[in-house]
Amino acid sequence: MAAMKPRPAATLALLRDRSGGIEVLMLQRTQSAAFLGGAYVFAGGALDAADEDGRIVARVRGLGVQTPPVAYWVAAVRECFEEAGILLACDAQGQFVSAERAASLAHYRKKSFVDLLQAEDLYLPATELAYSGHWITAPGRSRRFDTRFFVAVAPEGQVGSHDANETVHALWITPREALERGARGEIELVHATRDTLGMLKNFATAGEALRHVRALKEVEENRACIAVGKDGEKVFRRTDPQYFEIHWSDPEETGTTTYDLVAGEPKRLDRFVSRLIAPNPGMMTGPGTNTYIVGENDHAVIDPGPDIASHIEKILAVGNIKWVLCTHTHLDHSPAAAAIKKATGAQVLGRPAPPGQDATFKPDHVLDHGQRLQIGDLTLLAIDTPGHASNHLCYMLEQTKMLFTGDHVMQGSTVVINPPDGDMRAYLASLEQLLEDDIAIIAPGHGYLIGAPKKELARLIAHRRAREEKVVNALVKIGPASVEELLPLVYDDVPARVHRVAARSLTAHLEKLAAEGALIATRGASGERYALVKSRTAG
Repeated sequence: MAAMKPRPAATLALLRDRSGGIEVLMLQRTQSAAFLGGAYVFAGGALDAADEDGRIVARVRGLGVQTPPVAYWVAAVRECFEEAGILLACDAQGQFVSAERAASLAHYRKKSFVDLLQAEDLYLPATELAYSGHWITAPGRSRRFDTRFFVAVAPEGQVGSHDANETVHALWITPREALERGARGEIELVHATRDTLGMLKNFATAGEALRHVRALKEVEENRACIAVGKDGEKVFRRTDPQYFEIHWSDPEETGTTTYDLVAGEPKRLDRFVSRLIAPNPGMMTGPGTNTYIVGENDHAVIDPGPDIASHIEKILAVGNIKWVLCTHTHLDHSPAAAAIKKATGAQVLGRPAPPGQDATFKPDHVLDHGQRLQIGDLTLLAIDTPGHASNHLCYMLEQTKMLFTGDHVMQGSTVVINPPDGDMRAYLASLEQLLEDDIAIIAPGHGYLIGAPKKELARLIAHRRAREEKVVNALVKIGPASVEELLPLVYDDVPARVHRVAARSLTAHLEKLAAEGALIATRGASGERYALVKSRTAG
């Protein structure tokens, strides 16, 4: 059964400056409340129909954007006044309501908000609010809210008070102290509140916090979701690796999809695609290689994985396999192709293996960039993505914009670039090219589906650029050096046990910089050494 539709709501975190740092106003909800009883929250609540009343909307000043819609801004100010007694309003000349006048208007807290604004000729200064968060209650709750979070500085002198109805205690507290008390169990904080407090604790003044929020380029929706697995039902949020896969595979929020990654157990990801994980877990493969089955009647297999009999048996059980596609020919992705072709007569597609890779992979057809494969009513588009491997391809399912990335993009870790076949310049160029494509979700060769593709691709590019900068800084610091000398400086943020693998990507970075003329490589009795060219170190 599909989950109930969440009700629109707004909440406002009010800040003030004190000698000990910024403080935020928190209200304790009554224990008998139907939603979040006993929890400490910011002032807020559900939108009213009157929040869209034209008489109120006409009194909103300075709202230059319509995201979120004006009713959320109105509700944030209204709820703050009704629940906390703090009135964020101004007169026709833009002068803020004084503390004395706000106190004299307290009787309006239980009356119509539009009546207050009209009777007192007051206006709502939207410029004083900054939109900071978007949180949606998990399905399965007795009540669900689609809440927009705002931040504002409390008007001078207005300290507020609870309404003795929905809220029973008002507390000005530093964000850090609130988090510490929450961690000790002294006050109850829900996840969205903790997240907001975690952001606010980093600022010395309310003004700094407000400027930070206003500078946000995007406020991401955090729609908590539910899935089931070996540890029972669990809630997941945007920062959890399972989050986007759960939403993709359970769009109606039934809570019945699984969060487990289990080898040998097929998982239906959507109408057209299922995933089968090979039983080859390890440091380089994570939970195992992802094999994807695409199609409704006739099927294509993407990355059949290693030549493991039990895995091949599971793939063959799908039936009607007509095509086998490989993203590349590393030994955890392509060897099973030969066995599947022998058993089914399926056509094998991809690119031949470079020296040292899977020599058993013999494509019946070599795919070019931009070539399409028709699978019934579905279309797979081949995209040239060298870097991790010189013959690497990604495949786009054009009907859903799902991109199968093999090892070009992996969930949970960065990709190893291993020269001579691996090429860092080609890898970064391939990532940048994918930024131009319309991708809805990434289906990687290892791990969960990856959402927010453009953000993830940009993150990977930034990560590689930052690593490259560490290479340059290390060479500036110690002068000409070998890979072994550079490793502990460039990869000081990863465990030493993975330095042997990291050395491959470090070599790829060095070769990229050398190809771009930023450094030179010399070979002597002690092996290869790298040095920056003088123009790079000048200044």
